[in-house]
Amino acid sequence: MTIAYWCVLVAGLMPFAWTGIAKARGERFNNRTPRDWQSRLTGMPARAHAAHLHSFEAFPLFAAAVIIAQQLRAPQGTIDLLALAFIALRVLYGVLYLADQHLLRSIVWAAAFACAVGIFVVAA
Repeated sequence: MTIAYWCVLVAGLMPFAWTGIAKARGERFNNRTPRDWQSRLTGMPARAHAAHLHSFEAFPLFAAAVIIAQQLRAPQGTIDLLALAFIALRVLYGVLYLADQHLLRSIVWAAAFACAVGIFVVAA
């Protein structure tokens, strides 16, 4: 399996790391009514939950880019590099979300988005 495919797995699991932080740092988690619990989060736990949701939003474009680029036999080294950069940037994005660094977080979001789009471009 390629590095880029491993990155797809990491990106697919990443939302669960952020929600784990929200559950560990927020008020006691209630699995009977998780949406109610989520709606009451504030501060860092709320930002961790937002990072969780945003990770799910970022995943489809990235996964599709990797799969399509590999099917089209784009240069593997470039795909792997962009995939690794995407993962590193998405981790940094989450950390910046937790730290409430909204402006820098937006820049990092754009860079990660550019990596996903770049994988498509490499395949073109």
